[in-house]
Amino acid sequence: MDMQLKDKIALITGGSIGIGLAVARGLAKEGVHPVLCARNKKRVEEAARQIAEEFKVQAVGLAADVSRAEDIDRLLEQVGQRFDGIDILINNAGAGSNETILEAADEKWQYYWDLHVMAAVRLSRGVQPLMLKKGGGVILNNASICAKQPLYYEPIYNTTKAALMMFSKCLANEFIKSNIRVNCINPGLVLTPDWISTAKKLTQETEMTWEGYLDQIAKSSTPVGRFASPEELADFVVFLCSPRSSYCIGSTYYVDGGWLNSVA
Repeated sequence: MDMQLKDKIALITGGSIGIGLAVARGLAKEGVHPVLCARNKKRVEEAARQIAEEFKVQAVGLAADVSRAEDIDRLLEQVGQRFDGIDILINNAGAGSNETILEAADEKWQYYWDLHVMAAVRLSRGVQPLMLKKGGGVILNNASICAKQPLYYEPIYNTTKAALMMFSKCLANEFIKSNIRVNCINPGLVLTPDWISTAKKLTQETEMTWEGYLDQIAKSSTPVGRFASPEELADFVVFLCSPRSSYCIGSTYYVDGGWLNSVA
């Protein structure tokens, strides 16, 4: 199926590793020119170089911490200087947390609020004029199943991702007037480097392997009994970025192997 994405320009935050990198590669495979954004300058530039070489597209790697308003301003300025407009924004940057509500300091709440919510607010607001130059565009916000089905050990993550889901709906209603489609994705278990790193640490001095630990989590959590690969999630993202999904507006899509224990 032709996704009708050739020569589109996409900005992907958290684009140097895991889900963001898989999305950048998936879009590049369709002929999209991806702008990867991440905090680690060396890694994001190398990721962009490899994508450009493999898929013969104009891939760019830019260093920015999207939890900081000034970094977002600089990022958008750089994108505007390089490209005549933006077609796609993937708000993907994020990180898990671990705390109790009683013990978490205000500063920790504020950091995750800026990273998960305000980054999406600021970037969406900032790309709107760049998308108008192209006659419209697509914004996808990567939230989490935790926005609906919270995990006990990360109340800040749960709360900020739930806010991101609601922001997506509000933004969709406002931006569709400018022919900008907005949707949200709530992934479940996706086998990212963070999951692997955590599993290795937790099983380091035990008889269980890290693979066995993750297999146990998958089988106890999801009907499908396994983690998704980042590429599986990226395939769905590519579809939502495509004109093929032109009637998909203001929705939240669960890509979770059946983990969500709810129908509403």
